[in-house]
Amino acid sequence: MSRSPSLPERPRLDLDPDMSPDERLEALREHFEEVIQVNAKLEEQLDTAQKRREALTGEVDSLERENRTLKSSSLYVATAEEVLDDGIVIKQHGNNQEVLTENAAGIDEELEAGDRVAIDDSFGIQAILDPETDARAQAMQIDQSPKVTYEDIGGLEEQVQEVVETVEDPLSDPAQFKTVGIEPPSGVLLHGPPGTGKTMLAKAVANETDATFIKMAGSELVQKFIGEGAKLVRDLFELASEHEPAVIFIDEIDAIASKRTESKTSGDAEVQRTMMQLLSEMDGFEERGNIRIIAATNRFDMLDRAILRPGRFDRLIEVPEPDWNGREAILQIHTEDMNLGDDVELGTIANKTEGFTGAELSSLATEAGMFAIRAERTEITMSDFDDALQKVSEEDNTNGTPIAFA
Repeated sequence: MSRSPSLPERPRLDLDPDMSPDERLEALREHFEEVIQVNAKLEEQLDTAQKRREALTGEVDSLERENRTLKSSSLYVATAEEVLDDGIVIKQHGNNQEVLTENAAGIDEELEAGDRVAIDDSFGIQAILDPETDARAQAMQIDQSPKVTYEDIGGLEEQVQEVVETVEDPLSDPAQFKTVGIEPPSGVLLHGPPGTGKTMLAKAVANETDATFIKMAGSELVQKFIGEGAKLVRDLFELASEHEPAVIFIDEIDAIASKRTESKTSGDAEVQRTMMQLLSEMDGFEERGNIRIIAATNRFDMLDRAILRPGRFDRLIEVPEPDWNGREAILQIHTEDMNLGDDVELGTIANKTEGFTGAELSSLATEAGMFAIRAERTEITMSDFDDALQKVSEEDNTNGTPIAFA
């Protein structure tokens, strides 16, 4: 333990009565300087003492918190199974032990069956906990809408109309379905080759509607441990029901909804359990209210028949490769902000790009711009598009189908 620093000696003033006025003044001046020096030392010692006191106060507070933590007992998580007049039946997590405990003072009116609660060693309920929701599910909720609109999607007018009728209309005007006397469609499945605009359609829905948009990839639902994937699916739909109206978008749904086989491996069995949970949640749409689901896949032939039946996906929308009109519309969209030369004919480019998808046409426009930059020009000419097409032809030596390029 450190000792307190010793105080400086107090200066004293002894004046001789026989001193002259000048000598007396000089003695007073010297005494004043000594007082100033002693005062400075005392202020320094006081400042040090205050800092030491603050450090000791913080250490005492930390020790008191640690002491309270050591003295207090841990709380355990349980679920209130039944709320009775004379008590509450709780089930402790981990050992599934059921106990009848007394009503909790102060929170018995708020407590409902199914609530998660914190209990002490005597099984007394200390607090009501928030519902358990997987953090991974919350991370899939999109807070900012994408900037994609229906005008940014070319050549898919029919598909856009069907998506609007299936997803948007039931959320924005459900009364018209009641007037007609039909149940609104609950889900739509988009299928077609890669790069044809399936994900862009989902982004446009997220932008055009005020509903909560939850996006996930099918591979994210494939988990390692038993029950993890099914729990994540359940949490996702609970999150949607808490924020309805809501739209759930599952990209690459074939990752968990492929045809069931006789495989006995634990991995395949877990994927099938996850799919069973997904089917169960989709069947509960009528009870869940304003929730719609959109799914997309490149492998429609791999999907299990159970997920394709009406009531789960009421609309199966094919998103094919664009025809000539579609290719021209897509090129117009992607070249709208480009500085095109007078010789550029989008119709001619559309003729030369048969078999191209929307993503490949977007890359083609970008590649043409790169050729213009390489030539140190700000205007993109028809020759730049021809060079870009030539590059694609040289890179593709398989079956004549265009490939996406960077």
